Amino acid sequence: MANESEFQSPELGMVNLGQRRTRPMFADEHWQSQPWYEAPREDPNVPEVYTYTNSISYDPGEEVVFHSTSTAATWRLQIYRDGYRPKTVHEVESIEGVFTPTPRDAYRNGCKWPVSHRWTLPADLGSGFYRVVSSCERGNGTRFVQHHFFVVRPTEKTRKAKILMVLPTGTWTAYNDFGGANHYFGVEGEDRCQPSPVLSLERPWTRGIVWLPAGAPRICADPGPEMGDAPRYPMKEWAFANGFGQYYAAAGWAQFDRHFVLWAEKEGYELDMITQTDLHYRPELLDAYPCVTIIGHDEYWTWEMREAIERYVEKGGRLARFGANFLWQIRLEDDGRRQVCHKFKAIHKDPVAGTDKGHLLTSAWEDHNVRWPGASTVGVNGAHGMYASWGGFAPNGQKGLTVYRPTHWAFAGTGLHYADIFGDKQRIFAYEVDGLDYTFRHGLPYPVPAEGQPETIEILAMAPAVLAEDEPQGEGFRYYVRGSDHEGLVECVTGEVTPEGLARYKYGSGMMVHMTRGAGEVLTAATCEWVMGLKRGDPFTQRITRNVLDRFTAG
Repeated sequence: MANESEFQSPELGMVNLGQRRTRPMFADEHWQSQPWYEAPREDPNVPEVYTYTNSISYDPGEEVVFHSTSTAATWRLQIYRDGYRPKTVHEVESIEGVFTPTPRDAYRNGCKWPVSHRWTLPADLGSGFYRVVSSCERGNGTRFVQHHFFVVRPTEKTRKAKILMVLPTGTWTAYNDFGGANHYFGVEGEDRCQPSPVLSLERPWTRGIVWLPAGAPRICADPGPEMGDAPRYPMKEWAFANGFGQYYAAAGWAQFDRHFVLWAEKEGYELDMITQTDLHYRPELLDAYPCVTIIGHDEYWTWEMREAIERYVEKGGRLARFGANFLWQIRLEDDGRRQVCHKFKAIHKDPVAGTDKGHLLTSAWEDHNVRWPGASTVGVNGAHGMYASWGGFAPNGQKGLTVYRPTHWAFAGTGLHYADIFGDKQRIFAYEVDGLDYTFRHGLPYPVPAEGQPETIEILAMAPAVLAEDEPQGEGFRYYVRGSDHEGLVECVTGEVTPEGLARYKYGSGMMVHMTRGAGEVLTAATCEWVMGLKRGDPFTQRITRNVLDRFTAG
Protein backbone atom coordinates (compact mmCIF):
# COMPACT_ATOMS: atom_id res chain seq x y z
CA MET A 1 0.00 0.00 0.00
CA ALA A 2 1.47 3.37 -1.00
CA ASN A 3 2.26 6.01 1.61
CA GLU A 4 -0.22 8.92 1.56
CA SER A 5 2.54 11.40 0.64
CA GLU A 6 3.57 9.19 -2.26
CA PHE A 7 0.13 8.93 -3.87
CA GLN A 8 0.33 8.61 -7.63
CA SER A 9 -2.88 8.87 -9.63
CA PRO A 10 -3.54 5.60 -11.53
CA GLU A 11 -4.89 7.76 -14.36
CA LEU A 12 -1.58 9.48 -15.16
CA GLY A 13 -0.43 9.32 -18.76
CA MET A 14 -2.05 8.44 -22.05
CA VAL A 15 -4.87 5.92 -21.59
CA ASN A 16 -7.64 4.25 -23.60
CA LEU A 17 -6.39 4.80 -27.13
CA GLY A 18 -7.72 2.36 -29.70
CA GLN A 19 -5.83 1.23 -32.75
CA ARG A 20 -5.74 3.84 -35.53
CA ARG A 21 -8.12 3.04 -38.38
CA THR A 22 -9.06 5.21 -41.34
CA ARG A 23 -12.75 5.18 -42.27
CA PRO A 24 -15.11 7.24 -44.41
CA MET A 25 -17.10 10.07 -42.88
CA PHE A 26 -20.54 10.63 -44.38
CA ALA A 27 -22.16 14.01 -44.84
CA ASP A 28 -25.11 13.18 -42.60
CA GLU A 29 -23.04 11.95 -39.66
CA HIS A 30 -23.05 13.93 -36.43
CA TRP A 31 -23.33 13.23 -32.72
CA GLN A 32 -27.12 13.55 -32.69
CA SER A 33 -27.61 11.03 -35.49
CA GLN A 34 -25.35 8.46 -33.86
CA PRO A 35 -26.17 8.15 -30.16
CA TRP A 36 -23.61 5.89 -28.52
CA TYR A 37 -23.28 3.89 -25.35
CA GLU A 38 -20.35 2.19 -23.67
CA ALA A 39 -19.82 -1.55 -23.96
CA PRO A 40 -16.80 -3.87 -23.96
CA ARG A 41 -15.06 -4.31 -27.30
CA GLU A 42 -14.74 -8.07 -26.64
CA ASP A 43 -11.94 -8.53 -29.18
CA PRO A 44 -9.48 -11.22 -27.98
CA ASN A 45 -6.67 -9.35 -29.74
CA VAL A 46 -7.35 -6.07 -27.91
CA PRO A 47 -6.68 -6.16 -24.14
CA GLU A 48 -9.34 -4.54 -21.95
CA VAL A 49 -10.91 -5.02 -18.53
CA TYR A 50 -14.22 -3.99 -16.95
CA THR A 51 -15.18 -4.36 -13.29
CA TYR A 52 -18.18 -3.70 -11.05
CA THR A 53 -18.90 -4.49 -7.39
CA ASN A 54 -21.73 -6.46 -5.82
CA SER A 55 -23.02 -3.40 -3.95
CA ILE A 56 -22.91 0.38 -4.19
CA SER A 57 -21.93 0.87 -0.53
CA TYR A 58 -20.57 -1.07 2.45
CA ASP A 59 -19.92 -0.89 6.16
CA PRO A 60 -16.29 -1.18 7.31
CA GLY A 61 -15.45 -4.85 7.80
CA GLU A 62 -17.77 -6.06 5.03
CA GLU A 63 -16.54 -7.97 2.00
CA VAL A 64 -16.44 -6.29 -1.40
CA VAL A 65 -16.98 -8.71 -4.26
CA PHE A 66 -15.59 -7.67 -7.65
CA HIS A 67 -17.06 -8.99 -10.91
CA SER A 68 -15.01 -8.60 -14.08
CA THR A 69 -14.50 -9.50 -17.71
CA SER A 70 -11.14 -9.12 -19.43
CA THR A 71 -9.45 -9.97 -22.71
CA ALA A 72 -6.04 -9.27 -21.13
CA ALA A 73 -3.94 -12.12 -19.77
CA THR A 74 -3.60 -10.25 -16.48
CA TRP A 75 -4.83 -6.93 -15.14
CA ARG A 76 -4.28 -4.62 -12.19
CA LEU A 77 -6.73 -3.45 -9.52
CA GLN A 78 -6.17 -0.24 -7.55
CA ILE A 79 -8.53 1.35 -5.03
CA TYR A 80 -8.13 4.76 -3.46
CA ARG A 81 -10.21 7.06 -1.32
CA ASP A 82 -10.81 10.10 -3.49
CA GLY A 83 -10.71 13.57 -2.00
CA TYR A 84 -8.43 16.50 -1.23
CA ARG A 85 -5.78 14.07 0.02
CA PRO A 86 -6.36 10.84 -1.93
CA LYS A 87 -5.08 7.65 -0.36
CA THR A 88 -4.51 4.23 -1.85
CA VAL A 89 -6.14 1.55 0.30
CA HIS A 90 -5.83 -1.65 -1.77
CA GLU A 91 -3.79 -2.88 -4.74
CA VAL A 92 -3.52 -6.18 -6.57
CA GLU A 93 -0.79 -6.18 -9.21
CA SER A 94 -1.81 -9.18 -11.27
CA ILE A 95 -5.29 -10.70 -11.54
CA GLU A 96 -5.90 -13.40 -14.11
CA GLY A 97 -8.00 -12.14 -17.00
CA VAL A 98 -11.18 -14.14 -17.63
CA PHE A 99 -13.36 -13.17 -20.55
CA THR A 100 -17.14 -13.40 -20.23
CA PRO A 101 -19.49 -11.95 -22.87
CA THR A 102 -21.71 -9.05 -21.83
CA PRO A 103 -25.42 -9.93 -22.05
CA ARG A 104 -27.43 -7.98 -24.57
CA ASP A 105 -29.74 -6.77 -21.80
CA ALA A 106 -26.97 -5.93 -19.31
CA TYR A 107 -28.35 -2.42 -18.82
CA ARG A 108 -31.61 -3.91 -17.52
CA ASN A 109 -30.65 -7.25 -15.94
CA GLY A 110 -27.00 -6.85 -15.05
CA CYS A 111 -23.74 -8.10 -16.55
CA LYS A 112 -23.55 -11.41 -14.67
CA TRP A 113 -19.76 -11.58 -14.90
CA PRO A 114 -17.86 -14.00 -12.64
CA VAL A 115 -16.13 -13.04 -9.41
CA SER A 116 -12.59 -11.83 -10.06
CA HIS A 117 -11.53 -10.71 -6.58
CA ARG A 118 -12.72 -10.38 -2.98
CA TRP A 119 -11.55 -7.88 -0.39
CA THR A 120 -12.65 -7.46 3.21
CA LEU A 121 -12.68 -3.79 4.14
CA PRO A 122 -10.61 -2.85 7.21
CA ALA A 123 -12.77 -2.51 10.31
CA ASP A 124 -11.58 1.06 10.83
CA LEU A 125 -11.90 2.24 7.20
CA GLY A 126 -13.27 5.77 7.11
CA SER A 127 -16.43 6.78 5.30
CA GLY A 128 -15.92 8.17 1.82
CA PHE A 129 -15.91 7.68 -1.94
CA TYR A 130 -13.55 4.93 -3.14
CA ARG A 131 -12.51 4.80 -6.78
CA VAL A 132 -11.94 1.35 -8.24
CA VAL A 133 -9.41 1.46 -11.08
CA SER A 134 -9.02 -1.61 -13.32
CA SER A 135 -6.25 -1.43 -15.91
CA CYS A 136 -4.22 -3.54 -18.31
CA GLU A 137 -1.30 -2.97 -20.65
CA ARG A 138 -1.71 -2.83 -24.41
CA GLY A 139 0.78 -3.67 -27.11
CA ASN A 140 0.78 -0.12 -28.50
CA GLY A 141 2.42 1.17 -25.34
CA THR A 142 -0.72 2.53 -23.73
CA ARG A 143 -3.01 1.24 -21.00
CA PHE A 144 -6.71 0.53 -20.90
CA VAL A 145 -8.23 2.05 -17.77
CA GLN A 146 -11.77 1.61 -16.43
CA HIS A 147 -13.38 3.18 -13.36
CA HIS A 148 -15.94 2.02 -10.86
CA PHE A 149 -16.60 3.08 -7.26
CA PHE A 150 -18.12 2.13 -3.96
CA VAL A 151 -18.96 4.17 -0.87
CA VAL A 152 -18.01 3.26 2.69
CA ARG A 153 -20.80 4.16 5.08
CA PRO A 154 -20.11 5.67 8.51
CA THR A 155 -20.72 3.55 11.60
CA GLU A 156 -20.87 4.51 15.25
CA LYS A 157 -17.18 3.59 15.59
CA THR A 158 -15.92 5.32 12.41
CA ARG A 159 -18.19 8.37 12.32
CA LYS A 160 -16.19 11.58 12.70
CA ALA A 161 -18.03 14.32 10.78
CA LYS A 162 -20.90 16.67 11.54
CA ILE A 163 -21.92 16.73 7.87
CA LEU A 164 -23.42 13.72 6.12
CA MET A 165 -23.13 13.99 2.35
CA VAL A 166 -25.80 12.09 0.41
CA LEU A 167 -24.55 11.23 -3.07
CA PRO A 168 -27.37 11.53 -5.68
CA THR A 169 -26.77 8.05 -7.07
CA GLY A 170 -30.35 7.76 -8.35
CA THR A 171 -29.44 10.48 -10.85
CA TRP A 172 -26.10 8.85 -11.66
CA THR A 173 -27.92 5.59 -12.41
CA ALA A 174 -30.47 7.36 -14.61
CA TYR A 175 -27.66 8.64 -16.84
CA ASN A 176 -25.51 5.50 -16.83
CA ASP A 177 -25.78 3.97 -20.31
CA PHE A 178 -23.29 1.11 -19.89
CA GLY A 179 -24.42 -1.96 -21.82
CA GLY A 180 -27.00 -0.23 -23.99
CA ALA A 181 -29.42 2.15 -22.29
CA ASN A 182 -30.30 4.63 -19.58
CA HIS A 183 -33.51 6.50 -18.77
CA TYR A 184 -32.94 8.84 -21.76
CA PHE A 185 -31.98 6.68 -24.74
CA GLY A 186 -30.95 3.17 -25.61
CA VAL A 187 -31.56 -0.09 -27.44
CA GLU A 188 -34.95 -0.97 -25.93
CA GLY A 189 -38.07 -1.64 -27.98
CA GLU A 190 -38.75 -3.19 -31.36
CA ASP A 191 -36.70 -0.52 -33.13
CA ARG A 192 -33.81 -0.95 -30.64
CA CYS A 193 -33.75 2.83 -30.17
CA GLN A 194 -35.67 3.51 -26.95
CA PRO A 195 -34.67 4.32 -23.37
CA SER A 196 -35.09 1.71 -20.67
CA PRO A 197 -37.43 2.34 -17.71
CA VAL A 198 -35.56 -0.37 -15.78
CA LEU A 199 -31.84 -0.07 -15.06
CA SER A 200 -29.53 -2.48 -13.27
CA LEU A 201 -26.86 -1.38 -10.81
CA GLU A 202 -24.99 -4.64 -11.41
CA ARG A 203 -22.87 -3.19 -14.19
CA PRO A 204 -20.01 -0.70 -14.57
CA TRP A 205 -20.48 3.08 -14.81
CA THR A 206 -20.13 4.69 -18.19
CA ARG A 207 -16.89 6.56 -18.80
CA GLY A 208 -16.96 10.02 -17.24
CA ILE A 209 -19.28 9.48 -14.27
CA VAL A 210 -16.50 8.38 -11.90
CA TRP A 211 -13.41 10.04 -13.41
CA LEU A 212 -12.75 12.87 -15.87
CA PRO A 213 -9.56 14.50 -17.13
CA ALA A 214 -9.15 18.17 -16.28
CA GLY A 215 -10.70 20.47 -18.85
CA ALA A 216 -13.62 18.28 -19.93
CA PRO A 217 -16.34 20.76 -21.00
CA ARG A 218 -19.24 21.53 -18.69
CA ILE A 219 -22.84 22.18 -19.74
CA CYS A 220 -22.64 25.94 -19.81
CA ALA A 221 -22.20 28.31 -22.74
CA ASP A 222 -18.57 29.36 -22.30
CA PRO A 223 -18.05 31.76 -23.91
CA GLY A 224 -21.56 32.87 -24.81
CA PRO A 225 -22.41 32.82 -28.51
CA GLU A 226 -21.89 35.91 -30.64
CA MET A 227 -24.73 37.37 -32.68
CA GLY A 228 -25.98 34.86 -35.24
CA ASP A 229 -23.86 31.94 -34.02
CA ALA A 230 -25.25 28.43 -34.42
CA PRO A 231 -25.97 26.70 -31.08
CA ARG A 232 -23.09 24.68 -29.66
CA TYR A 233 -23.05 21.71 -27.29
CA PRO A 234 -19.33 21.41 -26.47
CA MET A 235 -19.81 18.61 -23.93
CA LYS A 236 -21.40 16.37 -26.58
CA GLU A 237 -18.79 17.24 -29.17
CA TRP A 238 -15.97 16.52 -26.71
CA ALA A 239 -17.51 13.23 -25.58
CA PHE A 240 -18.02 12.11 -29.20
CA ALA A 241 -14.41 13.02 -30.03
CA ASN A 242 -12.80 11.50 -26.93
CA GLY A 243 -14.71 8.29 -26.25
CA PHE A 244 -16.67 9.32 -23.15
CA GLY A 245 -20.31 8.69 -22.32
CA GLN A 246 -22.58 11.10 -24.15
CA TYR A 247 -24.15 12.10 -20.81
CA TYR A 248 -20.89 12.37 -18.86
CA ALA A 249 -21.43 16.10 -18.25
CA ALA A 250 -24.98 15.67 -16.95
CA ALA A 251 -24.36 13.69 -13.78
CA GLY A 252 -21.79 11.99 -11.61
CA TRP A 253 -19.11 12.25 -8.99
CA ALA A 254 -16.46 13.56 -11.38
CA GLN A 255 -18.53 16.44 -12.74
CA PHE A 256 -20.21 17.72 -9.57
CA ASP A 257 -19.79 16.14 -6.13
CA ARG A 258 -16.02 15.77 -6.24
CA HIS A 259 -15.50 19.53 -6.66
CA PHE A 260 -17.45 20.16 -3.46
CA VAL A 261 -15.50 17.51 -1.56
CA LEU A 262 -12.12 18.94 -2.63
CA TRP A 263 -13.16 22.43 -1.54
CA ALA A 264 -14.81 21.35 1.72
CA GLU A 265 -11.93 19.12 2.84
CA LYS A 266 -9.41 21.83 1.99
CA GLU A 267 -11.45 24.26 4.11
CA GLY A 268 -11.36 21.86 7.05
CA TYR A 269 -14.89 20.43 6.86
CA GLU A 270 -15.04 16.70 7.52
CA LEU A 271 -17.58 14.73 5.50
CA ASP A 272 -19.12 11.32 5.97
CA MET A 273 -20.91 9.85 2.96
CA ILE A 274 -23.80 7.62 2.01
CA THR A 275 -25.61 6.92 -1.25
CA GLN A 276 -29.27 7.50 -2.00
CA THR A 277 -29.68 3.73 -1.80
CA ASP A 278 -28.57 4.00 1.83
CA LEU A 279 -30.98 6.90 2.36
CA HIS A 280 -33.78 4.67 1.04
CA TYR A 281 -33.00 1.54 3.07
CA ARG A 282 -31.14 2.97 6.09
CA PRO A 283 -32.73 6.34 6.90
CA GLU A 284 -31.58 6.05 10.51
CA LEU A 285 -28.08 6.99 9.31
CA LEU A 286 -29.28 10.61 9.17
CA ASP A 287 -30.01 10.83 12.88
CA ALA A 288 -26.41 11.19 14.05
CA TYR A 289 -25.78 14.35 12.02
CA PRO A 290 -26.87 17.97 12.55
CA CYS A 291 -26.38 18.68 8.83
CA VAL A 292 -27.08 16.73 5.65
CA THR A 293 -25.87 18.05 2.31
CA ILE A 294 -26.60 17.16 -1.33
CA ILE A 295 -24.58 18.51 -4.24
CA GLY A 296 -24.83 19.03 -8.00
CA HIS A 297 -27.37 17.29 -10.21
CA ASP A 298 -30.03 15.90 -7.88
CA GLU A 299 -32.95 14.76 -10.07
CA TYR A 300 -34.25 11.31 -9.03
CA TRP A 301 -35.69 10.29 -5.61
CA THR A 302 -37.87 7.54 -4.20
CA TRP A 303 -40.91 8.21 -2.03
CA GLU A 304 -39.03 6.68 0.91
CA MET A 305 -36.02 8.98 0.44
CA ARG A 306 -38.24 12.05 0.60
CA GLU A 307 -40.06 10.77 3.69
CA ALA A 308 -36.71 10.17 5.40
CA ILE A 309 -35.44 13.69 4.70
CA GLU A 310 -38.68 15.37 5.74
CA ARG A 311 -38.77 13.39 9.02
CA TYR A 312 -35.15 14.31 9.64
CA VAL A 313 -35.82 18.04 9.16
CA GLU A 314 -39.04 17.96 11.18
CA LYS A 315 -37.08 16.59 14.15
CA GLY A 316 -34.52 19.39 13.95
CA GLY A 317 -32.14 18.32 11.18
CA ARG A 318 -30.78 20.79 8.67
CA LEU A 319 -30.56 20.17 4.95
CA ALA A 320 -28.03 22.12 2.85
CA ARG A 321 -28.78 21.41 -0.79
CA PHE A 322 -26.30 22.95 -3.23
CA GLY A 323 -27.87 21.29 -6.25
CA ALA A 324 -30.86 21.24 -8.55
CA ASN A 325 -33.42 19.51 -10.78
CA PHE A 326 -35.71 17.91 -8.18
CA LEU A 327 -38.11 16.31 -10.63
CA TRP A 328 -38.65 12.53 -10.91
CA GLN A 329 -39.92 9.78 -8.62
CA ILE A 330 -38.15 6.43 -8.95
CA ARG A 331 -38.61 3.03 -7.33
CA LEU A 332 -35.81 0.80 -6.12
CA GLU A 333 -36.33 -2.95 -6.43
CA ASP A 334 -34.38 -6.13 -5.66
CA ASP A 335 -32.72 -4.59 -2.56
CA GLY A 336 -31.60 -1.58 -4.56
CA ARG A 337 -30.03 -3.50 -7.42
CA ARG A 338 -32.63 -2.22 -9.89
CA GLN A 339 -34.01 1.27 -10.53
CA VAL A 340 -37.35 1.96 -12.23
CA CYS A 341 -38.52 5.22 -13.81
CA HIS A 342 -41.01 5.44 -16.70
CA LYS A 343 -40.90 9.26 -16.75
CA PHE A 344 -43.21 10.82 -19.36
CA LYS A 345 -44.68 7.43 -20.24
CA ALA A 346 -45.50 6.44 -16.67
CA ILE A 347 -49.27 6.89 -16.85
CA HIS A 348 -49.32 4.52 -19.85
CA LYS A 349 -46.51 2.08 -18.97
CA ASP A 350 -45.94 1.96 -15.22
CA PRO A 351 -47.61 -1.12 -13.65
CA VAL A 352 -48.69 0.87 -10.56
CA ALA A 353 -50.76 3.33 -12.60
CA GLY A 354 -54.40 3.21 -11.52
CA THR A 355 -53.72 0.90 -8.57
CA ASP A 356 -53.66 1.47 -4.82
CA LYS A 357 -49.95 2.19 -5.27
CA GLY A 358 -50.61 4.92 -7.80
CA HIS A 359 -48.83 7.49 -5.62
CA LEU A 360 -45.58 5.62 -6.43
CA LEU A 361 -46.00 6.34 -10.14
CA THR A 362 -42.53 6.95 -11.56
CA SER A 363 -43.36 10.30 -13.06
CA ALA A 364 -42.74 13.93 -12.07
CA TRP A 365 -43.51 14.84 -8.48
CA GLU A 366 -45.87 17.52 -9.79
CA ASP A 367 -47.72 14.91 -11.91
CA HIS A 368 -51.46 15.23 -11.24
CA ASN A 369 -51.45 11.53 -10.29
CA VAL A 370 -48.68 11.95 -7.68
CA ARG A 371 -49.19 15.47 -6.33
CA TRP A 372 -46.30 15.78 -3.93
CA PRO A 373 -44.58 19.05 -4.92
CA GLY A 374 -40.81 18.98 -4.67
CA ALA A 375 -40.98 22.21 -2.68
CA SER A 376 -42.36 20.23 0.24
CA THR A 377 -38.92 18.66 0.73
CA VAL A 378 -36.37 21.11 -0.72
CA GLY A 379 -38.28 24.40 -1.10
CA VAL A 380 -38.25 24.44 -4.92
CA ASN A 381 -39.00 22.06 -7.79
CA GLY A 382 -37.89 21.29 -11.32
CA ALA A 383 -41.25 21.95 -12.95
CA HIS A 384 -40.86 25.68 -12.32
CA GLY A 385 -37.20 25.85 -13.29
CA MET A 386 -35.16 23.65 -15.60
CA TYR A 387 -32.59 24.94 -18.12
CA ALA A 388 -30.28 27.95 -18.25
CA SER A 389 -27.13 29.17 -19.99
CA TRP A 390 -26.57 26.55 -22.71
CA GLY A 391 -27.72 25.46 -26.18
CA GLY A 392 -30.89 27.37 -27.01
CA PHE A 393 -31.69 27.86 -23.32
CA ALA A 394 -30.77 31.51 -22.78
CA PRO A 395 -27.11 30.96 -23.71
CA ASN A 396 -26.32 34.62 -23.12
CA GLY A 397 -28.46 34.83 -19.99
CA GLN A 398 -27.00 35.71 -16.62
CA LYS A 399 -24.76 33.06 -15.16
CA GLY A 400 -25.00 34.19 -11.55
CA LEU A 401 -27.80 34.79 -9.04
CA THR A 402 -29.40 38.17 -8.32
CA VAL A 403 -29.65 38.97 -4.61
CA TYR A 404 -33.05 40.09 -3.28
CA ARG A 405 -32.78 39.66 0.50
CA PRO A 406 -29.21 40.63 1.40
CA THR A 407 -29.96 40.90 5.12
CA HIS A 408 -30.61 37.16 5.40
CA TRP A 409 -28.03 35.31 7.53
CA ALA A 410 -26.84 33.33 4.49
CA PHE A 411 -25.31 36.55 3.10
CA ALA A 412 -23.60 37.62 6.33
CA GLY A 413 -20.10 38.95 5.68
CA THR A 414 -20.46 38.94 1.90
CA GLY A 415 -21.11 42.66 1.50
CA LEU A 416 -23.72 41.83 -1.13
CA HIS A 417 -26.49 44.34 -1.77
CA TYR A 418 -29.98 44.14 -3.20
CA ALA A 419 -29.77 43.54 -6.99
CA ASP A 420 -26.12 42.46 -6.87
CA ILE A 421 -25.25 39.42 -8.98
CA PHE A 422 -22.77 36.90 -7.59
CA GLY A 423 -21.11 33.90 -9.24
CA ASP A 424 -21.54 35.28 -12.75
CA LYS A 425 -17.85 35.20 -13.69
CA GLN A 426 -17.59 31.64 -12.36
CA ARG A 427 -20.82 30.67 -14.19
CA ILE A 428 -22.60 29.11 -11.22
CA PHE A 429 -26.08 29.49 -12.73
CA ALA A 430 -26.29 26.86 -15.43
CA TYR A 431 -27.47 23.60 -16.85
CA GLU A 432 -30.48 22.71 -14.69
CA VAL A 433 -32.07 24.75 -11.94
CA ASP A 434 -35.11 24.61 -9.64
CA GLY A 435 -37.62 27.34 -8.92
CA LEU A 436 -41.16 28.26 -7.91
CA ASP A 437 -44.06 30.13 -9.37
CA TYR A 438 -43.52 33.59 -7.91
CA THR A 439 -44.76 37.15 -7.88
CA PHE A 440 -43.16 40.49 -7.06
CA ARG A 441 -44.42 42.93 -4.44
CA HIS A 442 -42.59 46.17 -3.82
CA GLY A 443 -39.50 44.87 -5.57
CA LEU A 444 -39.29 41.58 -3.67
CA PRO A 445 -40.13 38.05 -4.94
CA TYR A 446 -42.64 35.88 -3.07
CA PRO A 447 -43.74 32.29 -3.80
CA VAL A 448 -47.25 31.96 -5.19
CA PRO A 449 -49.11 29.77 -2.67
CA ALA A 450 -49.67 26.21 -3.88
CA GLU A 451 -51.03 22.97 -2.45
CA GLY A 452 -48.37 21.04 -0.53
CA GLN A 453 -45.88 23.92 -0.63
CA PRO A 454 -44.59 25.14 2.76
CA GLU A 455 -45.60 28.68 3.68
CA THR A 456 -42.22 29.41 5.27
CA ILE A 457 -40.27 29.54 1.98
CA GLU A 458 -38.27 32.74 1.52
CA ILE A 459 -36.68 33.57 -1.85
CA LEU A 460 -33.18 34.93 -1.25
CA ALA A 461 -31.77 35.14 -4.79
CA MET A 462 -32.86 34.07 -8.26
CA ALA A 463 -32.39 34.22 -12.01
CA PRO A 464 -34.52 33.36 -15.09
CA ALA A 465 -34.64 29.90 -16.68
CA VAL A 466 -36.61 28.24 -19.48
CA LEU A 467 -38.14 24.82 -20.08
CA ALA A 468 -38.22 24.87 -23.90
CA GLU A 469 -35.22 25.54 -26.11
CA ASP A 470 -35.63 28.80 -28.00
CA GLU A 471 -34.98 28.09 -31.69
CA PRO A 472 -34.03 31.12 -33.78
CA GLN A 473 -33.46 30.03 -37.36
CA GLY A 474 -30.10 30.30 -39.05
CA GLU A 475 -27.96 28.64 -41.68
CA GLY A 476 -27.29 25.05 -40.65
CA PHE A 477 -28.76 25.48 -37.17
CA ARG A 478 -29.32 22.29 -35.14
CA TYR A 479 -30.97 22.13 -31.74
CA TYR A 480 -30.73 19.33 -29.21
CA VAL A 481 -33.51 19.08 -26.58
CA ARG A 482 -35.90 21.44 -28.36
CA GLY A 483 -39.43 21.29 -26.85
CA SER A 484 -39.60 17.61 -25.95
CA ASP A 485 -39.17 18.06 -22.19
CA HIS A 486 -41.53 21.04 -22.20
CA GLU A 487 -44.36 19.09 -23.82
CA GLY A 488 -43.73 15.94 -21.79
CA LEU A 489 -43.73 17.74 -18.46
CA VAL A 490 -46.86 19.73 -19.28
CA GLU A 491 -48.68 16.48 -20.09
CA CYS A 492 -47.49 14.95 -16.79
CA VAL A 493 -48.53 17.90 -14.68
CA THR A 494 -51.80 18.87 -16.36
CA GLY A 495 -52.86 15.63 -18.09
CA GLU A 496 -52.72 17.02 -21.63
CA VAL A 497 -50.67 19.28 -23.86
CA THR A 498 -52.53 22.54 -24.42
CA PRO A 499 -51.42 26.03 -25.48
CA GLU A 500 -52.34 27.26 -22.02
CA GLY A 501 -50.27 24.59 -20.32
CA LEU A 502 -47.28 25.20 -22.57
CA ALA A 503 -47.43 28.92 -21.87
CA ARG A 504 -47.72 28.35 -18.11
CA TYR A 505 -44.56 26.23 -17.88
CA LYS A 506 -42.35 27.65 -20.64
CA TYR A 507 -40.55 30.17 -18.45
CA GLY A 508 -39.23 29.55 -14.97
CA SER A 509 -36.40 30.37 -12.61
CA GLY A 510 -33.59 29.09 -10.48
CA MET A 511 -33.67 30.13 -6.86
CA MET A 512 -31.76 30.20 -3.65
CA VAL A 513 -34.38 29.68 -0.92
CA HIS A 514 -34.57 29.12 2.81
CA MET A 515 -37.40 27.55 4.76
CA THR A 516 -38.13 26.16 8.20
CA ARG A 517 -39.94 22.88 8.70
CA GLY A 518 -40.84 21.69 12.17
CA ALA A 519 -37.77 22.08 14.36
CA GLY A 520 -35.39 22.06 11.37
CA GLU A 521 -34.55 24.12 8.32
CA VAL A 522 -33.59 23.82 4.67
CA LEU A 523 -31.43 25.99 2.47
CA THR A 524 -31.38 25.20 -1.23
CA ALA A 525 -29.12 26.89 -3.77
CA ALA A 526 -30.92 25.37 -6.71
CA THR A 527 -28.37 25.33 -9.51
CA CYS A 528 -26.26 22.36 -10.60
CA GLU A 529 -23.21 24.57 -11.13
CA TRP A 530 -23.00 26.03 -7.61
CA VAL A 531 -19.84 23.93 -7.19
CA MET A 532 -18.08 26.02 -9.84
CA GLY A 533 -18.21 29.01 -7.52
CA LEU A 534 -16.28 26.92 -5.01
CA LYS A 535 -13.81 25.47 -7.48
CA ARG A 536 -13.20 28.73 -9.34
CA GLY A 537 -12.75 30.83 -6.24
CA ASP A 538 -15.83 33.05 -6.14
CA PRO A 539 -15.60 34.66 -2.67
CA PHE A 540 -19.37 35.21 -2.45
CA THR A 541 -20.31 31.61 -3.24
CA GLN A 542 -17.63 30.35 -0.87
CA ARG A 543 -18.69 32.63 2.00
CA ILE A 544 -22.37 31.73 1.58
CA THR A 545 -21.48 28.03 1.63
CA ARG A 546 -19.44 28.50 4.80
CA ASN A 547 -22.29 30.44 6.42
CA VAL A 548 -24.71 27.61 5.71
CA LEU A 549 -22.42 24.78 6.80
CA ASP A 550 -21.25 26.60 9.93
CA ARG A 551 -24.80 27.44 11.03
CA PHE A 552 -26.14 23.99 10.24
CA THR A 553 -23.37 22.17 12.12
CA ALA A 554 -23.41 24.42 15.20
CA GLY A 555 -24.78 23.11 18.49
